[in-house]
Amino acid sequence: MTVIEDRSAPAAQPAEHHETSLLETFRQQPRAVWVTAFAAVIAFMGIGLVDPILNTIREELNAPPSKLTLLFAVYLGVQVVAMLITGWAAYRFGPKRTLTVGLTLIVVAAGVSTFAGNIDQLIALRVLWGLGNALFMATALAFIVGAARGGQHGAILLYEAALGVGLAVGPLVGALLGAWTWRGPFGGTALLMLVGAVLCALMLPKDGPRGDRVAVSIADPIKALRNRTLLLTSIGSAFYTGALFTVIAYAPLAMGLSPIPAGMVFFGWGLLTAVSGVFVAPRIADALGQKGGVIVAIGGYGITMALAGLGVVTGQVWLTGFAIVLSGLPSGILNTLFTGVAMSSADPDKPRSVASAGYSFLRWMGGAASAVMVAYLAEWFAPSAPFWFAVGYCAIAVCAVSLVRSARAESHDVAEDAALVGAEEY
Repeated sequence: MTVIEDRSAPAAQPAEHHETSLLETFRQQPRAVWVTAFAAVIAFMGIGLVDPILNTIREELNAPPSKLTLLFAVYLGVQVVAMLITGWAAYRFGPKRTLTVGLTLIVVAAGVSTFAGNIDQLIALRVLWGLGNALFMATALAFIVGAARGGQHGAILLYEAALGVGLAVGPLVGALLGAWTWRGPFGGTALLMLVGAVLCALMLPKDGPRGDRVAVSIADPIKALRNRTLLLTSIGSAFYTGALFTVIAYAPLAMGLSPIPAGMVFFGWGLLTAVSGVFVAPRIADALGQKGGVIVAIGGYGITMALAGLGVVTGQVWLTGFAIVLSGLPSGILNTLFTGVAMSSADPDKPRSVASAGYSFLRWMGGAASAVMVAYLAEWFAPSAPFWFAVGYCAIAVCAVSLVRSARAESHDVAEDAALVGAEEY
């Protein structure tokens, strides 16, 4: 991601001013910011879009659970690789070109998915979708930061809001259109993203000369992981993300709900994720520091995973659904704070996107591995096993983050540059 570095940016505002800042940010943004934010909402919708229709796809396409979870695994897997090339692509071809190509790939993947005849075709198209999503997300925040009024903090608030709206609305769109046909959510997303792609192509400013961009090589993100603090935090994040994608990739299959009820569960999850990320996380950081907040939130996430597993064991679908919704609370906190701990070790002489790409490389690898394994864990052990493994992932994540030694990670402020990089994590 090519972001103009501003080391003199003011520190993040205190939590008590957070709500006011959010409202003020919404009122004063120019057209280019709103266009990019709209496209970001649609892109974020793609994360939870498939959840409500997983069981319908299983029935209609006669797909085994191991292939259904690949819809998430390949989506994440391509992003693992893309994290190493998106910064280079934005430098080589320009942020706007990279963003527009990403949107176009999403439109094609979602549109063709509408006509898929079997699960293997859907899996292949999700590879293309994941690549497009990575290219778009790597540059979308750069445009918002560059054009937003109210400084970087205001841009972060708007981006977090777009994330939250996308995570909450995606399952609703998937449920409403999926109740008609499982193909509906893909077609609807393609049309919405086409509108976003056209608006971005027409309204975003042209790319400047390559000499004005920050040069990033493909190897830089891997080299950044030589830093012990960044490596430990990235490992912790990888295991937490494994637990997160136990929810996203397996919970719909474990609950066995039709599209509308499943959509409502994941709407509640997305809504809590949005609210806690924007409003609760700064207060947690104020009270416990960034590292302490991360550790407590991971512990809370582990508890919700145990509740979900208990619901499967006892056959109480309502308990599993309640646990999934509740897991949005610690998840939103972690979205905002986790990267702050990682960025506490970022090399000040390198662009923030370099450390972020290395961190994201390991984080998404954890999610992809989990999405591949959940169906097999349920088959080898028991239907509740993926949730118990998720509890174990959370325990490992807590241990890894506990080993981090950084004064800035202990800070009670949500650091501006940490939040900026953290906003691109999805």
